[in-house]
Amino acid sequence: MSGDWSRYWRSADEPLEAMHAHFREHVYHRHSHDTYSFGVTESGAQSFTCRGAAHTSAAGMVMAFNPDDPHDGRPTTGQGFSYRMIHVGPGLVTEVLADIGGRPAGRPLFPAPVLADPGLAAALRRLHHALTGPATPLERGERLTVALGRVARASAGRPPGPGRVSAADTLRIARRVRDLLDGNYAAPVSGDDLAAAAGCSRYAAYRAFRSVAGLAPGEYQRQLRLRAARQALAQGTPAGQAAADAGFADQAHLNRWFRRCYGITPAAYARAAR
Repeated sequence: MSGDWSRYWRSADEPLEAMHAHFREHVYHRHSHDTYSFGVTESGAQSFTCRGAAHTSAAGMVMAFNPDDPHDGRPTTGQGFSYRMIHVGPGLVTEVLADIGGRPAGRPLFPAPVLADPGLAAALRRLHHALTGPATPLERGERLTVALGRVARASAGRPPGPGRVSAADTLRIARRVRDLLDGNYAAPVSGDDLAAAAGCSRYAAYRAFRSVAGLAPGEYQRQLRLRAARQALAQGTPAGQAAADAGFADQAHLNRWFRRCYGITPAAYARAAR
């Protein structure tokens, strides 16, 4: 057996797709995508041709393809390679980069299809985990914004320039975001919801709230959900019901974050409360 495997995810309402795969024998025929495509090689190495030259992406490196970049792909050695790939529609890239003050995506972002950029690789891994695992719409939007901010930095050689916001405006934006989250912590709040409530762009809302609260809006929302679930558990509510009422995707999602933040499981906390 080859040991090849692949898993695929796609959004039902946005031009976003993600793949996680390991290939020892599979060879990609020359093809292209109508999206920007960002990949992180996790183990081994993948060799490919793109823009008339040969390239290799080893573990920890980033592959970056512009829309309509023809390329192929094959394992560099017999051990194969594992990688994560994210495809983002050009319109969404344009929207997010305009939101954060980066240059527009009307021209190719990347002069080279392989990058050695640990920060970008880490941001893409976090985005991939958010897309394919249990995550709120707010967390997915935040990680997409952060990852594309890194994309803008990698392509332009400098960070995006979001423009200056006064201290008073920062506090006002953060207060409006907090009010929205406090009143709707169990609901699937999105970055667009934050922008509408704060009267600014998604990135400005994210940036202002984080600078004031010390947490990203998605992290703050999770803390509110954990506190609500903790209170419900102390009152004898079953863990599954407490998870659903607080807005968690399922009980396993509550278990994971409860243990990460409090060091114990919801069941152990419920027993201690009794």
